[in-house]
This record gives sequence, C-alpha cells and structure tokens, in this order.
Amino acid sequence: MTRVTRHPSDALLLSHVSGRLPMGLAVVVAVHVERCAHCAAYVGALEATAGALLEETPPVAMDAQALARMMAVLDGPPLDVTQATPLQGPPPLPQGETWPSALDRSQIAPWRWIGPGMRYSRVRIAGDDPVIVFLLRLAPGKYLPQHAHSGREFTQVLCGSFHDGRAQFEAGDFDAAGPGVHHLPVVQSAGECVCLTAVQGRLRFDSLYGRLLGQLAGLA
Repeated sequence: MTRVTRHPSDALLLSHVSGRLPMGLAVVVAVHVERCAHCAAYVGALEATAGALLEETPPVAMDAQALARMMAVLDGPPLDVTQATPLQGPPPLPQGETWPSALDRSQIAPWRWIGPGMRYSRVRIAGDDPVIVFLLRLAPGKYLPQHAHSGREFTQVLCGSFHDGRAQFEAGDFDAAGPGVHHLPVVQSAGECVCLTAVQGRLRFDSLYGRLLGQLAGLA
C-alpha cells in the first residue's frame, strides 16, 4: 500500500463503518481505506468492536409480518440491478496504475475531454444517490478553477499530486472539503493526476470559465 499522510477523520471513519454516509461519499472513503494501511486497521478495529457489541445485544422479537414481507420480495419480479452492472471495462489509467476494487460495482464512463490536458469521467453508484461522483484526470500544471461548495466534497488522489492553496495532496491522500473551503487545486506532479471525487450539492466556481467547465461536467 502507498504511504499516505492525509486521512479521513476518526469521526468520518466511524460514520462510514456505521453506514451513515450517502453511498457516493462512502465509496470515496472505501477507496481510501483500501489503499491506506493505517485507516484499514482502524476500520477493522471499529468493525470488530461493533460485532462484539452486537453479540452482547439482547435479542428482540421480529415483527410478526417480517417473514411474509420477505417471502413476497423473493416471490416477486427480480430486482433491477442494471445500475450496479459495470460497463465493459473502465477507461484506462496512466501506465502502472490500477483501479481500486471498491469501484468494481460502479459504472465508470469513458474519459471525456473537457479542456486541453483535462479529462473527466462520471462514476455511477448503484442506488438512488444524489451525490455526484466523478474522476478528474489532469496533466501537469493543469487546475480545477477556483471554487467553493454548497455541501461536502470528498477527494481521493489515485495517482499524481496537487496543491489547492491549503495543502499538498499526494497519491493515496484523502481530502474532505465543505462549504467553508474555497480552493484552487493545481497539479504539482511530473505526471498526470487522477482523483476520485464525490460532491454533495454543487461546486460554486468564481470565474466564467470555471462555471462553463462545471456545466460541461455537470458540476455547477
């Protein structure tokens, strides 16, 4: 695993383990945990603790109609799982990089050109989730125009690095930005930077160029 220095908070990991995050945000955290030994160990400890507490919880009688409802589901038409079916292979990554297994059940669209040295791919997660999940692939020196947020934005760096005016984020690092963050991510690495990002709400770009770019990618 890549050594990383920027992680989700303990509270955020607890929310992830307890299933309290929207699916779009949760998949970004899951990708981080997959690639971070420190967070994987912490999540494992949380899951073990939750399992022990569950075993100590006194049993509760099931609803009298629970079995009947379950049988009705089993006897009914098959569930629509098309949203959870991957496309015929995700788009290529820079040489030597591999896709996280946490994205195996996601639909990853082909790379779409949105500007010189800038490509975008929409990631669709199974279920009805309003969170927008996407990938950005930027060449060295390229940037996402300065913006703020109406909600939470989770970003996981898959390869390369960027600096957004607050900090440097390397491959494997995680960033949680919110409405109070106003930043301009610029690629710092010698090679391309690929990030997985989930946005709850919309991005608020400062410039006309940023707004046009955001509309092109469905982010503004």
